[in-house]
Amino acid sequence: MRIAERGRAALDDNGVNEMTSMRAIALSLLCLFPATGADLRLGIIGTDTSHAVNFTAAFNDPTRPDHVPGARVVAAYKGGSPDIHASWSRVDKFAAELETKWKIEFVPDIPTLCSKVDAILLETNDGRLHLEQAKQVIAARKPMFIDKPLASTLEDAREIARLAKEAGVPWFSSSGNRFGGLAAAMKFPDITSAFVWGPGPLEEHHHLELSWYAIHSVELLYTLMGTHCQEVSWMSSPDQDIVVGRWKDGRLGTIRVSRNRWDRGAVVFRRKQVVQSTPEMSGDSSALLREVVKFFRTGTPPVRAEETLEIFAFMDAAQRSKAAGGRPMALR
Repeated sequence: MRIAERGRAALDDNGVNEMTSMRAIALSLLCLFPATGADLRLGIIGTDTSHAVNFTAAFNDPTRPDHVPGARVVAAYKGGSPDIHASWSRVDKFAAELETKWKIEFVPDIPTLCSKVDAILLETNDGRLHLEQAKQVIAARKPMFIDKPLASTLEDAREIARLAKEAGVPWFSSSGNRFGGLAAAMKFPDITSAFVWGPGPLEEHHHLELSWYAIHSVELLYTLMGTHCQEVSWMSSPDQDIVVGRWKDGRLGTIRVSRNRWDRGAVVFRRKQVVQSTPEMSGDSSALLREVVKFFRTGTPPVRAEETLEIFAFMDAAQRSKAAGGRPMALR
């Protein structure tokens, strides 16, 4: 349905407020497109993650085998968190590489960044900062991709979604695991249960322990199983955690989070077949970046907000289960 038709339908069904929201979406998309054939101008918030450098290289270097056409990173806001080692120890190094090797312009604040670009890559590795940073992007009416984790709490995740919806600003958040070779090779319509595993180092400032790094495995589980998980249980041993979700239709999805291994994979159980992943299925980040460009061009997210919010409700239930000694907890 065309935007104008959707707007008329919204007015008929829900009145002026919904029509105002549709107009905001239309304006966001109209502002997004540069001249025909031109690359989208992207801005990065947060240079304290290797994604800032790796994504810029994939977008800006057409000679790379993993080059993703259609967009270029042109500006960045450094950011950083003084109490997270993975942030303060790397933010200046990555910023220097972006500035010297890729000639990226650095700006003093997020509003200035938004004024120079068509869309935003919110790359800050500290999920605690995402809500306040996203508020400024939403105020500027710029579509944004929010790298993992979307937020540090379920409440912050819901607030980002609420504010963006009210303003008509398109957004999505996802791990690259969702679009890589592993997910594509292991996704079947008749999965009865799934077991996924991956690394899960912790970060003490993030209350939802799964959100820091194990979110890659949570995203993969949801890619394979879909939504409508009802309750979650968490069991721990010194070097691993086992998180089990029970879906509405009775299926079980299990995540093994390792504290000292970096391999990842999956086993899925179909009605008449068991399929195990191989290392060759891992893929690379270019699949995610192609989805990002497509999203910025169309305004249609490849992952629904409802699914991303359920993922956070899943992690929230898991954390409450751990605190209760493994007792199953319903998603809030």
